Amino acid sequence: MQKNVLEYLDRTAQLYPDKMAFDDDKKRITFKELKQEADAIGSYLLTLKQSRKPVAVYLPKGCDCISAFMGIVSSGNFYCPIDAAMPVERINVILNVLNPVAVITNKKLLKKTEKFAYSGSYILFEEAKESEIMTEELWAVRWEQIDTDPLYVLFTSGSTGVPKGVLISHRSVIDYIDWVTETFDVTQKDTFGNQAPFYFDNSVLDIYCALKNGSSVYIIPKVKFAFPVDLLQYIEEKEINFIFWVPSMLCMIVNLNAFDVMKPQCLKKVLFAGEVMPNKHLNVWRGALPDALYANLYGPTEITVDCTYYIVDRKFSDDEPLPIGKICKNSRVIVLNESDKAVGIGEEGELCVAGAGLALGYYNNSEKTKIAFVQNPLNNLYPEVIYRTGDIVKYNEYDELIYISRKDFQIKHMGYRIELGEIETLLMGADGIENCVCIYNEEESKIIACYTGKLTEQNLLKKKMMEKLPSYMIPDEFILYDKFPYNANGKVDRLALKNTLKN
Repeated sequence: MQKNVLEYLDRTAQLYPDKMAFDDDKKRITFKELKQEADAIGSYLLTLKQSRKPVAVYLPKGCDCISAFMGIVSSGNFYCPIDAAMPVERINVILNVLNPVAVITNKKLLKKTEKFAYSGSYILFEEAKESEIMTEELWAVRWEQIDTDPLYVLFTSGSTGVPKGVLISHRSVIDYIDWVTETFDVTQKDTFGNQAPFYFDNSVLDIYCALKNGSSVYIIPKVKFAFPVDLLQYIEEKEINFIFWVPSMLCMIVNLNAFDVMKPQCLKKVLFAGEVMPNKHLNVWRGALPDALYANLYGPTEITVDCTYYIVDRKFSDDEPLPIGKICKNSRVIVLNESDKAVGIGEEGELCVAGAGLALGYYNNSEKTKIAFVQNPLNNLYPEVIYRTGDIVKYNEYDELIYISRKDFQIKHMGYRIELGEIETLLMGADGIENCVCIYNEEESKIIACYTGKLTEQNLLKKKMMEKLPSYMIPDEFILYDKFPYNANGKVDRLALKNTLKN
């Protein structure tokens, strides 16, 4: 029985030592080289004499990140990716929650860490990867590890302005990757085109499918996504046959008519998740590449990437919703109405999940963990934890799940789950704003900040927000109101406010 993801790397390094594992356009690394770098970094980290503790990785997205991740795991600890482009203030909030035993960075980024409110150990990647490998000591650490030990922690948006760290175990990733491999027939012949940032859980599929199966991954340069024709030409040049992207990236290719110039025939498996995929755009993809497999995957970070999926097997009109499908292997989906009773066909309810994919909880946040990870209300005979996703769904006539909307103020925008409350908290602290409510326009994929007050310098406000929030959380529009509508409870009537935007 496998208990550690490093067993993937051990196997591929033996079977395909000289095969390209990852390529980021600046560096290419084979499976053998990846294992050597990981073992060296792991040996270096052993000097910390820590186990099952977080180590932050502050590096540009690329091959070095993968080596750092695996090195951290080999030392008996777990990793947390931190985006090198993230505002310092947000990094400090994350580091405060995480309190890592060390931060791995490189010489180029070391100067930036001087602004971090973290006084722990900083480790240079360049030095750690040259360390002498302590084989016996690494094996001793591996022997002590179990499959429920943490593997990584990814931070998502938080409603109170404090990001939440979702903690995922080895067992959950192994369970997920085994399912992906079986369902989509992943082998060493597959070549992935990675789009997702490493702090976004969609990247887990790319990374660990490669480690398990000996597949190759091209970490596509971010600049390619600004020029869709160049992006498609890159896919063709690298002979990429498998992608797992957020729908907004797929839609961009359609919106800019890139298929009129290039149709990469090598692309055979097109998976997407993270937000709603419009059939209008998917139909263009299906027309341009009719022989490819298309699959809509669904799941929050808290259940290890995905818990339901739908392999597109029939025609849809442009205005039909695309199903999120049926449950993944070894997952259980429960749809509960407001009375915590199971729903019937066509009845809407909150999607809840049980299974091996469930996160261990939120790191250093027991209060939020208790709210989201709860006892199954349909079972009062023994402990059975479920995760309440906050997503409203229903079953259609095919017994497939259809996504309806969010239960609370959390949204899915550009592939990221965002708490609108976090944006509102920041805006409420700005000079000139008396009250603020953020509304999400699903049709146009826009975050709209509605506010009252005397603020007039919206561009200056945007600039200040970019110092504290990642770009995907910055509102697309700011609208000034004389006053907000209120409901009988004295709260801002968000639905009424949203309706004013349609008029």
